[in-house]
Amino acid sequence: MKWKRKTRPTNGTTGDRKIIHIDMDAFFASVEQRDDPELRGKPVAVGGSKMRGVVAAASYEARVFGVRSAMPSVTAKRLCPQLIFVKGNFEKYHKVSNQIREIFLSYTDLVEPLSLDEAYLDVTDPKRGPASATLIAKAIRREILETTQLTASAGVSFNKFLAKVASDINKPNGMKVITREEAPAFLAALPVKDFHGVGKVTAARLEKMGFRTGADLMSLTELEIALRFGKMGRRLYSIVNALDDRPVNPTRNRKSVGAERTFSENIDTRHAMREKLNFLSEKVFSYLKEKNNYGRTVTLKMKSPEFVTHTRSRSFAGEIRSLATLRETAHSLLDENIEEVPVVRLLGLSVSNLEREGLGGHQLLLPFEEE
Repeated sequence: MKWKRKTRPTNGTTGDRKIIHIDMDAFFASVEQRDDPELRGKPVAVGGSKMRGVVAAASYEARVFGVRSAMPSVTAKRLCPQLIFVKGNFEKYHKVSNQIREIFLSYTDLVEPLSLDEAYLDVTDPKRGPASATLIAKAIRREILETTQLTASAGVSFNKFLAKVASDINKPNGMKVITREEAPAFLAALPVKDFHGVGKVTAARLEKMGFRTGADLMSLTELEIALRFGKMGRRLYSIVNALDDRPVNPTRNRKSVGAERTFSENIDTRHAMREKLNFLSEKVFSYLKEKNNYGRTVTLKMKSPEFVTHTRSRSFAGEIRSLATLRETAHSLLDENIEEVPVVRLLGLSVSNLEREGLGGHQLLLPFEEE
């Protein structure tokens, strides 16, 4: 890959950054298919069940039918009647993720995990391997396959936005490189709905105003786009003009740590809800204690059988450093809101306003499992 040099130093060098975005292919589902030959080549959903819960991940065989993560299980089953539901094993996924992380760190210390299955890497000055980011990305994908028997897709470019978008273009098990010379034409043709970080509502608003592709946004000056779209406008200007200067941050903060459960049957008693919250409290506190990083705000999440989500929070002057306090706070929030949500299909508990940096983007290993 050829890199056009810039005069402005970036990341301690005199040229463009070399950014790789690695994204595992259908990670949770692929791990399950790897470990159970009976699942290979079949539509698989991790998490949920035929009638309850939410899909945590879907195999590519399931995606053909429109099954996606975060989709209610009943919808997924309707789209794909032959769908096989598998209970998630997040301890196993975490172990595989650590294997992948070790491969990343053998090439660079500048690794910014986004979740268990994806990360940014800055290989401008790699610890080993060739100087080419393209060749490093190929080597990393090859080592991941050899170590885990799983495939990964990669995007390579000079900024994070382009690397992220590129990694999705040739999925699964593919790679895309976007050079500085190619960036203007690529961004001009990119639909705004495919801009990473632009949600459905914003994309619909942009399209309604006549901004359907990057080329439409390129016609605006920075002032014009800022006046039209505020803070989001400045980000759009940066993205569409290839000015995304965000560095890869290996100490990326986690804003909160939480866990949630969707239940096989609705829960309609205070006692049963408290028992579930006790379990969630133990899991969340165990993670905080392991990282020695506590928070000041507790948030309770309650989802009704009608899929209406209610959240209630309580903040403290100092960090919550005991399981008993976390559990009692969860119970108190429940007691104060149980009349509003007397029946739940899901309960969640999270702690935010964390004390310090250092969780590094790790994912708490409980969401989407059923009881």
